[in-house]
This record gives sequence, structure tokens and C-alpha cells, in this order.
Amino acid sequence: MMTDLPYRPCAGVILMNRDGRVFVGQRIDSTLEAWQLPQGGIDPGEEADAAGLRELFEETGVTADKVELIARAPHELTYDLPEDMIGKVWKGKWRGQRQIWFLYRFLGEDSDIRIDTEHPEFRAWRWAEPETLPAMIVPFKKALYEELLVVFAKHFTATGGSAAVSVDGTRG
Repeated sequence: MMTDLPYRPCAGVILMNRDGRVFVGQRIDSTLEAWQLPQGGIDPGEEADAAGLRELFEETGVTADKVELIARAPHELTYDLPEDMIGKVWKGKWRGQRQIWFLYRFLGEDSDIRIDTEHPEFRAWRWAEPETLPAMIVPFKKALYEELLVVFAKHFTATGGSAAVSVDGTRG
């Protein structure tokens, strides 16, 4: 039964640029027009902040010296996988994820973002307005992304526009 399975421990990163927009990546392993924030599992014995920075680097190429911590979510956020995905992802060990989220200010330049990493997870990326995040994510993560907007609300500022950047670095 799904409710008997534990949540996978994860860390997530909201990377915000100087204009108040946040990094989103389009998953390489999905045919959906779904974008997401960098996030991933916390390894045994690893601290959540270290896992967040590791995942940020693994998924975007952004190094720790190019970011500055703004805030950490005061509590874990969770989501459940849809029932048809249980047993198909994470070897059937988890019902969803429990995530510790961090908001970082991006200190680098767009050219510092390299989604063509050793094990790429994104096929394109762009800067997006924070309030657009829930509409961009897969439906089963929508409530979590709405909660992220509340948790970090005082840190977001509204600006306009964004342009996607593909794996080869071209803007679209």
C-alpha cells in the first residue's frame, strides 16, 4: 500500500537571479511541457544544504561560489507520486519525496549555467517569474510549488519576461 512507503529525503534549490526570476529546467526524460527547480536525493550521511548545492551543480553546473544563501524553508515539504508511478520510479521504495528547500541568490552570469552536465537532467532552461512555477510543474507537484511561493514570498520580486535556453546554449 502506498501509505506504508516512506518519503525519499531530498533537497531542493530555488536559484534567483538579480531580476528576481528563478531558474527552471525542462526535464530531459519527459515528453511533457513540464519545468522544475533543481532538486534531488540526500545521500546517507549528507547534510541537506550540501545535498542542495551538490544537486544544483549536478543539474546546472553552477558552483557554490556563484550562489549566496538567502533563506531555508522552516519545514520540510512533501509530495506523493501518482499511484500509477509507484513501483516505476526509485525502484518502488518511496511514495514521494520530503524535501528541504533553499533559496539562493545567483551571483554568476547566464554563461555559468551549463545544463550539458556529465549526467544531464534538463534539455532546456530559462528564468521564470516565481508566481508562474505552479503552472509549469507536473500536476502532482503543483501544491508543493504553491507552498514554496508562500514559504519564500517575502524574498520574491515581480519582473517581466523570460527566454528559454536550450542544451546548446541558444535562446528561444
